[in-house]
Amino acid sequence: MLKILASYNKEVNEVVLENAPRNAKYTCGEVQKEIVSIIARKVQKSIKEEIGNRKFCIMVDEARDESKKEQMAVVIRFANEESIITKRFLDVVHVKDIAATTLKDKILAVLAFNNLNVQDIRGQAYDGASNMRGEWNGLKALILRECPYAYYIHCMAHQLQLALVAASKEVHEVHNFFQHANFIVNVVSASSKRNDELLANQAAQIEREIELGELDTGRGANQLGSLQRAGDTRWSSHYKSIQSLRKMFAASVSVLRSIASDRSVSQFSRGDVVGALRILISFDFVFILHLMEKIMKITDVLCARLQTKSLDILNALDCVSNTKVLLADLRENGWESLLEEVNSFCLKHEIDIPDFNRKYVDVTKSRNKHDNTTTLHHYKMDVFSVAIDQQLTELDDHFSLQATQLLSLCASLDPRRDTFDRSRICMLVEKLYPADFSSQERAQLECQ
Repeated sequence: MLKILASYNKEVNEVVLENAPRNAKYTCGEVQKEIVSIIARKVQKSIKEEIGNRKFCIMVDEARDESKKEQMAVVIRFANEESIITKRFLDVVHVKDIAATTLKDKILAVLAFNNLNVQDIRGQAYDGASNMRGEWNGLKALILRECPYAYYIHCMAHQLQLALVAASKEVHEVHNFFQHANFIVNVVSASSKRNDELLANQAAQIEREIELGELDTGRGANQLGSLQRAGDTRWSSHYKSIQSLRKMFAASVSVLRSIASDRSVSQFSRGDVVGALRILISFDFVFILHLMEKIMKITDVLCARLQTKSLDILNALDCVSNTKVLLADLRENGWESLLEEVNSFCLKHEIDIPDFNRKYVDVTKSRNKHDNTTTLHHYKMDVFSVAIDQQLTELDDHFSLQATQLLSLCASLDPRRDTFDRSRICMLVEKLYPADFSSQERAQLECQ
């Protein structure tokens, strides 16, 4: 690389390699780091000059590097001289922990180092979908204390998917369900032989259901598939995994029972198979399987819509609002139909249905601390209602009343659409950015 640089630049050629004083090549680690640091500082100064005195947004995310150290990346988003929205990667810094106060101090330090005023922040964005959701929520509140106009609008697509997954797992029964579902998929799909047996059982099941008139026939209908694993970064993958597991439930049970009775299989493998089978044919697993499918059917539509590139702000807000309404309706009116569906599924697959009037035994409590909670109350209130409430809470957090109002009013700034409304633009100034305009400017705004 030094030779290439020297061949293109006469001044560089005069001071490197054989021409360098005392044969210095500047290739040791410390010198290279110093050179990179100097270049980085020049880039940061250039970014600061490009921003000038303009308002800007901060975008922050964290990840561990190869040495397992937490690193925080800071990106600045602003409108340049041509009013074009621009993003610049400003810095990446090491953080000793991911507490909200630590992250806030590091962000302010990065801004101060680059001569950027915290009072000029007009937005903040974080990956609120990871297991750091609480820390990010605390961080946005701390930044808001420093600058009241640093409004927080959550990313509307990828991070929302992860946030909804994490929210559903706040209910420990749902968290266990996802772990068990992945375990079952791994056991059933552990080898090509098991997968072939799964497909054969699925084909036989489809033939029986067609003969009984339970399935419609036609081109492209009733195709064979495989169990899908839920990915760590996609909400839709969880939905597809549950759909495949429910569709291939009987075939999966048949495969597990066949392997469990096969003496040629090692005892260790058969132990995993028996464990997976017991989980799969339990009422608790079947109940949450159906519950999460209903919840995901609603939220998956939202997540897919929000990833549409042509979607505008007002349509996005309508999608969020409709999702909240559907989830609330499921909570208020969906219990009876869900229970009926689960009971019918259990009867079809010979799964024991518990007595809902019996006292529920909570394994997390000692025998002396059991209350009089019934099995019906546990499934209806502690699982069904709480799982939906977690989704609604997460949506309210990411699309709060203030954020929704901000997005709605900002849509009035587009003169190409019918939404251009002078009164709403004035409301945007009066309600959300009063200190950015003098009283005289606010009085003249509507005429302008």
